[in-house]
Amino acid sequence: MEKNQFEDIVMKDFNMTSSKSGNLIKAKDVKLNGYSKITVEDDENEDVKIYLKKDINDVVKEIKFVCSCGQTKTVILDYNE
Repeated sequence: MEKNQFEDIVMKDFNMTSSKSGNLIKAKDVKLNGYSKITVEDDENEDVKIYLKKDINDVVKEIKFVCSCGQTKTVILDYNE
């Protein structure tokens, strides 16, 4: 068994501030919002993949349900009052 088999994937969250359209994104137009952890779970009975997007402290920020038929539903959790 590999060492990192059960570790979550840590990704960087970016925000694009440029309003220009095109294929080129300049570094000055990108802001790092922080880091996220992505966990993928499979529901074998319903053919649904569940993606959990967490912040670096393991607080769930987004839940995405992806059906094998192609439909996607997303729940975004906002903990601000």
